[in-house]
Amino acid sequence: MAYQKPRILQSNRDMFWSLIPLALMCVLLAGVASQCQFSPGGPTTGPIPSFDLESALRYDSQDLDFPVRQPVIPEGWTPNSGSRSVVTGDNGGETSTVGFITPPGRYIQFTQSSANEMSLVSYVAGGLRTATGVEDVAGHNWVVYGGEGVEPIWIADFEGVRLLLTGSADEESFATLATAVAEAPVLG
Repeated sequence: MAYQKPRILQSNRDMFWSLIPLALMCVLLAGVASQCQFSPGGPTTGPIPSFDLESALRYDSQDLDFPVRQPVIPEGWTPNSGSRSVVTGDNGGETSTVGFITPPGRYIQFTQSSANEMSLVSYVAGGLRTATGVEDVAGHNWVVYGGEGVEPIWIADFEGVRLLLTGSADEESFATLATAVAEAPVLG
């Protein structure tokens, strides 16, 4: 009969030595699966995903029941994402969203929707927000929803369609995209 310590007499040292093989196996599996890497200088910027802005907005213009605009984006901006969704509720509606990366590496999103202003802002912000000001850009008043520690949201009505801008980009990028949106033709 082999001698075995009672369970109550096992120490933290015994537990430590039994966890070492488990930790080594986890590191080995993560390395084999290429899910981690050692980066002593911190995280690095990866490649920006490519997104066909023109095709996505043309498709949305044929399928959605509101006029869709295609802004001409400034040189250096990269379209990187797009989606369609539905804002639910009494004043909801469909949305078409595209995102861009600006030259400093900041994200800005452009959403077009048939939903009313408060429903759309609540949907994008994940809750209620209060208007904090108005920006007049290219002859259109953009209501600004902001606050401490949140990304700003700019929203305006263009002939019955709500246009919304949000993201981590600076105010100059918001104004640039607002101008491009105001000058953008409606796709038909």
